[in-house]
Amino acid sequence: MLKTPEEIRSAAAAAVQEIERLAVRPLRLMEVCGTHTVAIFRHGLRQLLPETVELVSGPGCPVCVTPTSYMDLALAYAEQPETMIATFGDMLRVPGSFSSLEEAKSRGADIHTVYSPLESLELAERFPEKRVVFLGVGFETTAPLTAACVQEAARRQLSNWLILPAHKVVPPALTSLLQDPESRVDGLLLPGHVAVVTGMSVFADLPVPAVIAGFEALDILEAVVRLVRQAAQGEVGLENAYRRVVRPEGNVLAQSLVAEVYEPVDSAWRGLGVLAQSGLQVRRDFSRWDATQAWPLQPPESKEAPGCCCGEVLKGRLQPPQCPLFGKACTPLQPVGACMVSVEGVCAAWYKYGAGRWSP
Repeated sequence: MLKTPEEIRSAAAAAVQEIERLAVRPLRLMEVCGTHTVAIFRHGLRQLLPETVELVSGPGCPVCVTPTSYMDLALAYAEQPETMIATFGDMLRVPGSFSSLEEAKSRGADIHTVYSPLESLELAERFPEKRVVFLGVGFETTAPLTAACVQEAARRQLSNWLILPAHKVVPPALTSLLQDPESRVDGLLLPGHVAVVTGMSVFADLPVPAVIAGFEALDILEAVVRLVRQAAQGEVGLENAYRRVVRPEGNVLAQSLVAEVYEPVDSAWRGLGVLAQSGLQVRRDFSRWDATQAWPLQPPESKEAPGCCCGEVLKGRLQPPQCPLFGKACTPLQPVGACMVSVEGVCAAWYKYGAGRWSP
């Protein structure tokens, strides 16, 4: 295990040399995860790679892929009397068609920021006169915890706690992207923390080189080396470059918990449309704690922000600076699209770390 800065620098230099040696033709590699996007910027990895290797971001930020229609529905619940919304902080400024949760809060809506879904259960117990609606947004990494919350709400018989589910699973989105010829993806840097839960088999049938990666600079460089090597050798396979954490079978207990509470459903993704079996809905046994089943509301018809290219960015077709709104009408302080909101959003990362380098 590398310990000293000198050892780390030496290993990074060796990895970059190997990438330069192998990358004899242009390659577009997609980092699927928003955490990878931020890590790549923070460590300055784009500047280390040869011009033949282009990194593009994919639909790996849960806030970014949450569609406008979901935000409109969340706002519809926030406007109901005696209702409290519990949400992670990065959802507050995600624009809906006409407003955001932050704006709704300024108008008097009861919206609480939580750091764990479990806090929403405590809110329901503290305020029995309110209906507490928790916004369940995330990928396979957060689904086990929200599933546990649903089970705990059932155990406590919390009749005033509801989840508004928007969980998504990554593989169907990757399949959809790779079927799109305009995305032009030659390899995938897969999210290590998703694979910790799911294991490797869910990614086994991808038609391009794919490597599960960790989040340190050397983790990412090692994954890029493996992707470039596969491309150079004309191979297509799945590799695990995060073996210290990811097991082939994944977290079986977490998988079982998710399967007990949720079932697959077609789901809408921002920019990608409705993808078959790409979402998770609460099973009928727990339907009384699912807002969409126990207390359905009909929000107004959703509208997308004119000029926003968030969908094209999430598909890897555009880099954020190619959006005409980037850094002008759309900034982290006044986001037009969801990709500029979350700290893991690709547009927010380009804006924060790409100062003076906004040309893709």
